[in-house]
Amino acid sequence: MKKQYIFILVIVAAVIAFIVSTSFDAGSYVSFKEAKELAENGSEKQYHVVGELKKNNSGEVIGIHPSPDKLSFSFTLVDDNKEEKQVFYNEPMPQDFMKSEKVVVVGSFKQDVFIADQILMKCPSKYQEENLNPNTQL
Repeated sequence: MKKQYIFILVIVAAVIAFIVSTSFDAGSYVSFKEAKELAENGSEKQYHVVGELKKNNSGEVIGIHPSPDKLSFSFTLVDDNKEEKQVFYNEPMPQDFMKSEKVVVVGSFKQDVFIADQILMKCPSKYQEENLNPNTQL
């Protein structure tokens, strides 16, 4: 009976150790500058970079380059420090990508290009009401 409890205790400890070790990698939000410096210093970790798609003066998204077969694409992302970098994603462009308010890319630098393994998007809500007056009856 005691061997069974010890076995269960070892399994629970292993699961807790796994959760703790993976939680530190998942929360690494950095700028492009920090991610590039870490890559140049030999880090092979993946980092999260938050930014917006590059837009022209009229607010249209620019700098998106799909591959000829549309199975991958690259785009220009402007991080929160206003630094622009080319990002490559080896998957098709996600639906509503061009409408994203904010984009989080998860990946690492290879030379001067950020290679994203995952893209997370914050899209504008189609249910968001503009100019809601508190006196308006619903």
